[in-house]
Amino acid sequence: MVQSASFSLDRYAQEARTRVDQALDRATQFDDGCPEHLRESIRYSLLAPGKRLRPMLVLSAAEACGGPIEAALPAACAVEMVHCYSLIHDDLPAMDDDDLRRGRPTCHKVYGEATAILAGDALLTLAFEVLARQIRPGAVAAQCCAVLAEAAGASALVGGQADDLAGEFAAGDLDTLTAIHRRKTGAMLLSSLRLGALVAGGSEEQCAALTVYGGRLGLAFQIADDLLDVQGDAAAVGKRVGKDHERGKMTFPSVLGVDESRRQARQLIDEACEALSSFGPLAEPLVALAHYVVERDH
Repeated sequence: MVQSASFSLDRYAQEARTRVDQALDRATQFDDGCPEHLRESIRYSLLAPGKRLRPMLVLSAAEACGGPIEAALPAACAVEMVHCYSLIHDDLPAMDDDDLRRGRPTCHKVYGEATAILAGDALLTLAFEVLARQIRPGAVAAQCCAVLAEAAGASALVGGQADDLAGEFAAGDLDTLTAIHRRKTGAMLLSSLRLGALVAGGSEEQCAALTVYGGRLGLAFQIADDLLDVQGDAAAVGKRVGKDHERGKMTFPSVLGVDESRRQARQLIDEACEALSSFGPLAEPLVALAHYVVERDH
């Protein structure tokens, strides 16, 4: 699918990030029942500068299905909250043990491990409160809650992370690696698209096309992430690189090699964009985001 010369991903992303960040700021103005140090830790992590890729997928999918961005903003915020919770917990010493995230010290390095765990817990629950209170009608809110809960649950995000941790220093093959990341990484990207389609009232055909797009995009994103860990610059990436190799983790470059990993990522993105052909110009943001996934340096 060819993009029009007038479309600018930079401009689109900046506008989307601004709207999402403003909504996230509003959502975390807690009442007096929230201790100040907990409030600070939540906002420190959630409002840190980031790509906001998952919220943008929500908004772009809603637009592709003919819906307004404003109606999709609560779902976009909920996805980012769950994503942020997962990062806070993944960074803990008991998990990936990272001390840098988005170019800043990780939550547990600043606020301590106990507060970091509680900040993640609070974000996970807040995500579903936002969906339940702000998505209308109620039946769509319930569907959104189910979609996000499934993507974040034991058979998807959490299960993928568990298998990823169990796979350290263990031999594995491409099928095993792909199965891990379809859950750990891909499930949340796919749920972002599904949420956007749900809020916009997307048709079965539109949802099916977005599912194909999301599946390819999720794997391509993880391959690109693995490549950045091998070849990326820590200052640009915003986190420590080379740690997967140090910990003996199975990655796409370790299984396929760098060149084949790049080839497969590009092929996946081509297939993802082809799945969007029926949307026409409405899919321009999704196409641009797909290409960004494999071209990014952070």
